Amino acid sequence: MSERIEVQRTIPAAAEAIFAVLTDPQGHVAIDSSGMLQDADGPRVTGVGDRFVVHMDREALGDNDLGRYDVTVIITALEPDREIAWTIEGVIRPPLRHVYGYRLEPVEDGTLVTSYYDWSDLAPEWRDSGVFPVIGELALKGTLGILDRTVRRGYPLASPA
Repeated sequence: MSERIEVQRTIPAAAEAIFAVLTDPQGHVAIDSSGMLQDADGPRVTGVGDRFVVHMDREALGDNDLGRYDVTVIITALEPDREIAWTIEGVIRPPLRHVYGYRLEPVEDGTLVTSYYDWSDLAPEWRDSGVFPVIGELALKGTLGILDRTVRRGYPLASPA
């Protein structure tokens, strides 16, 4: 089984507008198709190592009743208007070490957005847990659809800081 999912969608908007949503913690909440992300605290991210907190609830997935909990998003890659990626830390030890990200590529009709989820660097304790992937291809596609709608509607987060 593959340990990485990638999906793509062309969004009829400039990479700068899309990137503005992806670098704002509230933008992550706004475009989440899984229903897990409830709220976020922290400033817009500007570089590798930046962090923000996301308030989570897995009830929408109907899999593991963890109640409400927080995770810290840690930016692992950031190239303005081109790519952003992150991992998360929470109370679970060892940390999961799965990575989510987006690559943006200008195309004739806007921006080709690639959303990816990679769990190839999982800690051995988690590899056989049956939990991964936490979200699947349909959830990534759904989030890209919401991102498209969010940017096209001129959501306030779609304006560069």
